[in-house]
Amino acid sequence: MAVKPLSAVVVSVGVALLGTTLTSCSSGDALVVYNAQHEQLMEELVPAFEKETGIDVELRNGSDLELAAQLVAEGKKSPADVFLTENSPAMAAVEREGLLATLPDDVTAPIPEQYRPASNAWTGFVARSTVLVYNTDEITEAELPASLLDLAKPEWKGKVSFSPTGADFQAIVAGVLATEGEAATKTWLEGLKANGTVYDGNNVVLESVNAGEVPVGVIYHYYWYRDQAESGDVSDHSKLHFFGNQDPGAFVSVSGAGVLASAKHKSDAEKFVGYLTGKTGQQGLADSYALEYPLNPEVQLAPPVKPFAELDPPAVAVSDLDSDAVVDMMTEVGFL
Repeated sequence: MAVKPLSAVVVSVGVALLGTTLTSCSSGDALVVYNAQHEQLMEELVPAFEKETGIDVELRNGSDLELAAQLVAEGKKSPADVFLTENSPAMAAVEREGLLATLPDDVTAPIPEQYRPASNAWTGFVARSTVLVYNTDEITEAELPASLLDLAKPEWKGKVSFSPTGADFQAIVAGVLATEGEAATKTWLEGLKANGTVYDGNNVVLESVNAGEVPVGVIYHYYWYRDQAESGDVSDHSKLHFFGNQDPGAFVSVSGAGVLASAKHKSDAEKFVGYLTGKTGQQGLADSYALEYPLNPEVQLAPPVKPFAELDPPAVAVSDLDSDAVVDMMTEVGFL
């Protein structure tokens, strides 16, 4: 299968975004952050960074592929100093376009090597685990599949839900592609297409499972834990299943942070990324509403979230996750 370059897949999106608030002029000398992470999370962390450093930050929010396309369209003329992603394939795509600067070793050192590229062009700073959410009135844990790949088998027809159009699920597909290869991934997607119920958003998948519309759903861990922490209204009839054993279903998706090679405030940008990887920023992540996993080993999420050290995900090189190939394959199968 021919893989299109990022420019062929998403530059049209970037062109469509030109003229929006994403391309507005920076206010004064603020550090401009193109942010595809959750807005609420950054709105909690950024004021603490500003207070600690005296550096003003301007957030410009969008989705992973929208902002990746924006950066490609703008090239060296981009006003962005920092790029943050929710999932790593978009960051890896921007890295392949040569738009990122090499980060200093002291910025990346707090993050374990498996969650950042060897190039030091960017670093992971927070992560989430793939899980199955299942309705405890409809199915027992003993009846759950041994592997995420088993959901493509005929016996799971009408029993699984997911949200294929979002960056979350596409990152999971990228993880399957990296571990299982193109042929197996396509077969798995075709099986899911035949078996699955498609919803728009992981929150809707969670709600559908909890309501008994479908027995199981593929999501990230934090959707369920957040609802449990808030009210339990859409999670009280469900539980999470963590695959482990380095199964593709134990894939851990990494949020990335990188400094643009064209950054006008390079020193401040490096300080910002260093804040996100350092103990203070990582503790802020752990204490936030997000319930995503900090990647600095000095900081841990509090119970009841399953400890990060117990996840046993498959070994995946974060720079190898290919959003272009995933978009091609999911389009071919009929998800996009």
